[in-house]
Amino acid sequence: MNIHFVGIGGIGVSSLARHYFAEGHRVSGSDTGSIDELKEEGIDVYNKHSAKNIFPETDLLVYSNAVKKDNPEIKEAKRLKIRCQSYSEALGELTKKYFTIAISGTHGKSTTTAMTALLMIEGGLDPTVIIGTKLEEFGGKNYFKGSSKYLLIEADEYKAALLNYFPKIALISNIEEDHLDYYKDIDDILDTFEKYLTENLKMGKIILNKDDKNSEVLKKRLEKKGKKVTSYSLKDSYVKKINLSVFGKHNLYNAVSAYRIGKELGIREDRILSSLLKFKGTWRRFEEKRVMLESGKKIDIINDYAHHPTEIKATLSAAGEKYPERRIILVFQPHQYERTYRMFTDFTKALSCPNVDITIITDIYSVKGRESKEIIEKVSGRALANSVKNAIYGGKMEETRDILASVLQGDEILVIMGAGDIYKLEDKLKGQL
Repeated sequence: MNIHFVGIGGIGVSSLARHYFAEGHRVSGSDTGSIDELKEEGIDVYNKHSAKNIFPETDLLVYSNAVKKDNPEIKEAKRLKIRCQSYSEALGELTKKYFTIAISGTHGKSTTTAMTALLMIEGGLDPTVIIGTKLEEFGGKNYFKGSSKYLLIEADEYKAALLNYFPKIALISNIEEDHLDYYKDIDDILDTFEKYLTENLKMGKIILNKDDKNSEVLKKRLEKKGKKVTSYSLKDSYVKKINLSVFGKHNLYNAVSAYRIGKELGIREDRILSSLLKFKGTWRRFEEKRVMLESGKKIDIINDYAHHPTEIKATLSAAGEKYPERRIILVFQPHQYERTYRMFTDFTKALSCPNVDITIITDIYSVKGRESKEIIEKVSGRALANSVKNAIYGGKMEETRDILASVLQGDEILVIMGAGDIYKLEDKLKGQL
């Protein structure tokens, strides 16, 4: 089959593209960034969206949920009557062919999926894994090709994507307000999860977090409909057996989630515990690195994907726990105007953290296709910085780098945080400070 991926550089889309390529299909794609690795693997990738990239012999076009419907490749595919599917629709078809385990939740999806993947591999289940992050154990990639009946996926709730998935085991780690450019409120989010767990899991196993208040609301709704729910909690007796090499209470929750799935799959407890202890973390989730700058200054950088107030608090708490005596400098890039505006007060509270000595807040990272002019005019990185104690407005990336040059003394913990392109700041620091 000839499959073309529009937005192939995306962390989820690229994983699915790798799967089909590994299965022997002819895969091509287009994107404006993050495509070099795919090219090196032998996938035909174009760095520009164009109707010329679509050929009549293409059997299927898969597009990222971030791609607009007026994309020239989608328009050309429809003109040629080529079947088109969103990423979530294509992944959904795959879930019907496997014994699928799907991990959802507002926070912790990637880390929990990663932990579960590694314990399943160590437990001899050899799953195929499609995940929204990179793992050292996967050769720095976001995909693992297994040979068994098991498929493990990270199931995102944005635009109700998970309604396309049909797992045999569905775990939801937590539920909070997010993606308010799509959902009306928390009840709307709960309605989507309820629909997913009642309509897509006719005979499946549901696992929820008993310590999460919205998950408990969901549980009551599901039980009224006759659905059986399995719950887990940090108060469970087996939690004391879990030892981790990664920091933070949030990671303990992720580990307990993975443990519950492992037990559900019949993996021996000693292998589950061994795998969790060996887990080193994932790409841009409390990813640590010691850096020597041109000036001779040594700093420890924590690169983290956190972009929701709850995630910010969890990461900063973990940083303070691990480095109680070190000076901590935070650079935060707000992600999406809509999210920043709707949750402004929560961001203010989360960023006003006593663990942090200096906070630098950049301009807001704009997400294509998910912003409205009305909201853009109502909120800014400067406004957020003005509302946070001990915060400095950083502006653009280069301006932020220059501010860092004036405050870094050496031996600090520098936390680079956000879901946009702020991770590139690390490279801009090298050779500049």
